Amino acid sequence: MTIVDYLQALLALALALSLLMAAAWVVQQRTGNSGWVDTIWTFSVGLVGAAGAIWPVGGDAPNARQWLVAVLVAIWSLRLGGHVAARSRGMSDDPRYAEFARQWGDAAPRRMFFFLQQQAWGGIPLVSAMFVAAHAPAAELRLQDYLGILVLFTGIAGEALADAQLKAFREDPVNKGKVCDVGLWRWSRHPNYFFEWVCWLAYPVIALSPDNPWGLASLLAPLLMYYILVHVTGIPPLEEQMLRSRGDRYRAYQARTSAFFPLPPNPAAK
Repeated sequence: MTIVDYLQALLALALALSLLMAAAWVVQQRTGNSGWVDTIWTFSVGLVGAAGAIWPVGGDAPNARQWLVAVLVAIWSLRLGGHVAARSRGMSDDPRYAEFARQWGDAAPRRMFFFLQQQAWGGIPLVSAMFVAAHAPAAELRLQDYLGILVLFTGIAGEALADAQLKAFREDPVNKGKVCDVGLWRWSRHPNYFFEWVCWLAYPVIALSPDNPWGLASLLAPLLMYYILVHVTGIPPLEEQMLRSRGDRYRAYQARTSAFFPLPPNPAAK
């Protein structure tokens, strides 16, 4: 794969993400529910990533690895997108985006559009990692391809388990007003985010090899996802919301529980 092939594919994938997130803005403006933004983003990354995986380079038909990566991307997107869609149907608005809109005031529609375009461009390294993994030079599937499958399914299974544990906790009337600290949530304040990050390690596992000069680009996906989840739109706004709604209970939970990586609870904290 030449640099021209790579740049042409990257430009097409970037434009597709931009258009899809423009559509997400239209949906958000018409429904007033910004929860659909994350749903559309997840399906958009999945659709564009799968299309990039089977993108024909040099006129060749997609090989086994390209189809493998496309299927992995689709499974990830359908699982996460379906979960986020179910959550969005049950809310009037996403508290994180609602807070942004409150801060932006009358400029909220315009600023939301550009904010969603930033999410589109932020998705470029993610779909690029999928593209690079799918187009690794080796013709046959290798051990690391199967390891990539294992990593992705570990992330999906862990995230699904964390989501199920949180849902069960919230649905029990006894737990109203309490902080979920059972199961995986005892070891991490955000195990769903952690296992989502694990999913993105699958593509470097598949892509990194001495014969793939583009493989290093796949590292951008887990690095970017870690930054987004831990420092931008993941943990910070969610924890601000939890502190407002749970107060000292959540502060105590913060003191004894790791923010991201699953670790044993701090025995010194109450």
